[in-house]
Amino acid sequence: MTSEVGIRPRSGTAAPGTGLRTLIVGAGAAGKALARDLQRVEDFGLSPVGFLDDDQTKRKVRHLPVLGRLSDLVNVATAERIDVVVLAIPGLPETEVARLATAAARVGASVRRLPSFVALLRRDVVGTDMRSLDVAKLIGRSEVHVASPEVAEIITGRTVLVTGAGGSIGSELCRQVNGFAPSRLVMLDHDESNLHRLQLELRGEAFMESHDTVVADIRDAERMHQIMDHYRPHVVFHAAALKHLPMLEQHPCEGVKSNVQGTENVLAAAVASGAERLVAISTDKAADPTSVLGATKLLAEQIVQKHAGGRTVVSAVRFGNVLGSRGSLLPVLVAQMAAGRDVTVTHPDVTRYFMTIEEAVGLVLEAARMTTGSETFVLDMGSPVRIVDLVANFARQLDVRDVNIRFTGLRPGEKLHEALFSDSEECFPTSHPRIFAARAVPVHQDFDDLLRTLYDAAHRNAADEVRRALGAALPAYCPEPEPVAALQAVTAAPYPDDY
Repeated sequence: MTSEVGIRPRSGTAAPGTGLRTLIVGAGAAGKALARDLQRVEDFGLSPVGFLDDDQTKRKVRHLPVLGRLSDLVNVATAERIDVVVLAIPGLPETEVARLATAAARVGASVRRLPSFVALLRRDVVGTDMRSLDVAKLIGRSEVHVASPEVAEIITGRTVLVTGAGGSIGSELCRQVNGFAPSRLVMLDHDESNLHRLQLELRGEAFMESHDTVVADIRDAERMHQIMDHYRPHVVFHAAALKHLPMLEQHPCEGVKSNVQGTENVLAAAVASGAERLVAISTDKAADPTSVLGATKLLAEQIVQKHAGGRTVVSAVRFGNVLGSRGSLLPVLVAQMAAGRDVTVTHPDVTRYFMTIEEAVGLVLEAARMTTGSETFVLDMGSPVRIVDLVANFARQLDVRDVNIRFTGLRPGEKLHEALFSDSEECFPTSHPRIFAARAVPVHQDFDDLLRTLYDAAHRNAADEVRRALGAALPAYCPEPEPVAALQAVTAAPYPDDY
């Protein structure tokens, strides 16, 4: 499908050494300072190509052209093959922000604001400018532009339903879906406060009278069928989940109720209502799981696989650690540094795969576009990053010099190193150069019976029985952490020799 502005396909990433092609909205002092920083520091991964500004007397700023007015965003972004639009006008009204974000999404560009990267952590943790975080140094690679304009083919003019809409991933998913002009965006969450905040941001008002904000719990199967039957969504993005590994080790029954049975409730209801596509969000911890979180997410992936082959095209995506999502590493580091406390890291050698929120949501959207059914999609996140190196870079970029790292030891269920795929999975490339997919081995022949046993134990809140039932359903599930060398009781400086 081709839009009225002649959108062309993207390659998925900018040319090596050039960064993502960036359009700066606002050629005033803030925009000029931003352009200066981006031109000086290539590692930011953003390459400015020009400005938009309504002051027609401005022709060139820092040797970059002013390419048009704010209202020209769609045409300029298309002509210049823009990947990222940065809003650099302090005090820009929210209605104008929403309009520009919608226009950028029409051509597959992501939008960032000043303050940006640190604000992505929780939008109110730290007030700073874009220079405060060099994301490439944190995640060990250049950021990738994932979502292509062709995503519009499955969203524009369609009804889209997002579960877990009020969470960090769900809310960003709603923002980007909204930019592709669906006929209806249904935002579902069990937390009415999160829905209130999201509706205020997207609509400019939050009277909670809209029929497109739905308070519901995915654990309620009958309610899921009622909602799906009422809205008849074409596309469902299932982001609702419990995701904190140590918490689910303590409360495995709750993990089963939300991550496994909740996923089955959403899937069954979506299929029964005739949904065309469904994408469920999983985690790299599902590959050879050692934790309750990983085991419940792997079962959720297998439930997706079980529903493959029907008229609803179903798939899953696996995230690494999402930089800046609620409860993730960086907000914890900010809180510890702000309080002057030691930064806690489990082990000196622990590594993780990282991705930005934009990359995570772009993966979900591209998966919905590319899927033919039952795949599990994973973004190429480069090499895993040592947590101690990330802490060192983060502290340096925030100019926090007196930070010590205290090693606490791996907690139950935690791995020293994560994997993106298990040895039993067949991994293959996709049409996107930075996205891979896997088809898992067939589910257990007694899968449905094993799930019923698991659900029964979970609803009786029998934690030990739940752990045994997880092991029965998933022979690969090994609930012990990997053996690691004993930790010394040391306090480490946050600046390793190789940095």
